[in-house]
Amino acid sequence: MLKDFKAFVMRGNVLDLAVAVIIGAAFGGIVTSMVNDIVMPPIGLVLGHVDFKDLFLSLNGQGYATLAAAKAAGAPVIAYGQFLNTVINFLIIAFVIFVIVRQASKLQKPAPAAPAAPTTKDCAFCCTAIPIAAKRCPNCTSQL
Repeated sequence: MLKDFKAFVMRGNVLDLAVAVIIGAAFGGIVTSMVNDIVMPPIGLVLGHVDFKDLFLSLNGQGYATLAAAKAAGAPVIAYGQFLNTVINFLIIAFVIFVIVRQASKLQKPAPAAPAAPTTKDCAFCCTAIPIAAKRCPNCTSQL
């Protein structure tokens, strides 16, 4: 059983998948930082100095100054600002993956086309190319 497990793990697909997951996690961290530190601050500035991370709706009817204060008080909240950040993260990652897959598919060679079915054959008597359906050779008039 250990030998089978080792063979399974050492397959190319499993190792490729492991590398992809590790790189994907690192890439996700980069995109999260880009959204939180580069994309959202200018959007918040344009919308009137709003920090999307702190946008929330308190479900118990009381007002709280910040999301952290509401969570510290144990209030039930809908943190829609964090949800917006997550949606933007997803859209950026999806777009980058789309671009990468599109470029990779352009780099791949197209599959070789199947050879076309022959439309001619050689006459057994004079070796002239004739249509496959021919019953008599038009060159030597031999019966085929």
